[in-house]
Amino acid sequence: MKLFQTFFAKDSLVKQSVLLVTAAAVTFGPVGAAPAGAPAVRPGDTKIAGAKDAAPRVTRSMLIDLEKSLDNRVAHLSQDNPFVLLGPTRGIYLDGYGAVFTAEINLVSSPAALMMFRPQLTKEEIEQHRQLKLARVPLLKQAMRQAMIDSASSLDTIPPQEQIVVVAMLSKYPWENTTGIPQQIMMQASKKDLLEQRNNATALNSVIRTTEN
Repeated sequence: MKLFQTFFAKDSLVKQSVLLVTAAAVTFGPVGAAPAGAPAVRPGDTKIAGAKDAAPRVTRSMLIDLEKSLDNRVAHLSQDNPFVLLGPTRGIYLDGYGAVFTAEINLVSSPAALMMFRPQLTKEEIEQHRQLKLARVPLLKQAMRQAMIDSASSLDTIPPQEQIVVVAMLSKYPWENTTGIPQQIMMQASKKDLLEQRNNATALNSVIRTTEN
């Protein structure tokens, strides 16, 4: 008893609070603890009892097929001095928004080989390179439009109002004259519009929002 009285002699309010918290901890257990008789939850367990795993609306394998399709389409746009894919296309599905595919592309490959043997290109060669890139932008856009249609047709599990987006990031060499050549092309449309207008080129272009910068 004397020891107990001494305990409360100084800073009694703080020490009473400590005792109350300790008593509560012993009585009620830690916050989030399972009730008596409930199965123990091991560290790392996040699944709620009785909950079922939701099946993904778009599986990774579905996206991979479309990625490879776009890669193959771009690689065969030109047999003479082909387009260069700087890594494979990557796709992701955002639930409630839609499917997004991105690719990094160089529209022309040949100057890299030329510069292995010469330290610098002439002004005429640089301009020829620019003109060739300008001529290939429409070819790339057509491939992107077709990829959007293919995606809308294949991803039958996503709602019609969700978006299909294809983004091409166009790489360049440090010495290039890029006047008039976009650094990025983004095309976006709803799945519904793509499917409804896929056989009408004029209407298809009107429903696809294209952004270049």
